[in-house]
Amino acid sequence: MRNLLDKYSKILNAITKALGTIAGILLFIPALMIFYEVIARGVFNAPTEWSIEMSVYCVLVAGFLGMPITYLEGKHIQVDILIAHLSRPTRVKLEIITSIIGVVFCAIFFMEAVDMSLLSLEINRTSPDTLRMPLWIPQASMPIGIGLLTLHFLYTIMDDGYKVATGNYEGEGAK
Repeated sequence: MRNLLDKYSKILNAITKALGTIAGILLFIPALMIFYEVIARGVFNAPTEWSIEMSVYCVLVAGFLGMPITYLEGKHIQVDILIAHLSRPTRVKLEIITSIIGVVFCAIFFMEAVDMSLLSLEINRTSPDTLRMPLWIPQASMPIGIGLLTLHFLYTIMDDGYKVATGNYEGEGAK
């Protein structure tokens, strides 16, 4: 069982890190676009019509694609004032409960995001701005990011369940 969890974790983490890299790049691109816009507008008196819109899409997509890497790195918001005083077995059991809640929330969000993205694709919904961006493109980042986050929650449940079943709370399976 441990070998299967480790293989699942390895594949999941590789995908997560790749998407995290893409998210990081997508956060850098708006800085370049805004810099270009400032130069084009201020120096050449030729403002662009696309830079702000594309910057918004880049940040939006980066936010959703960046959620799984944030979870993987343990950077999501935690209130650990109470948790710090609990025993390791109690913390693991509490993490299972919170991960189950996370799976339920993410699964509902995932299904709604898929429906929204597919509807936008089906009816050819575009942005009302200059670029007329097909909205399914940025919307697709929602089910991708949330779906991957759901898989991380599932891994946490399985890993912590393994710890409870074996009574070995020392090992921190690769999250």
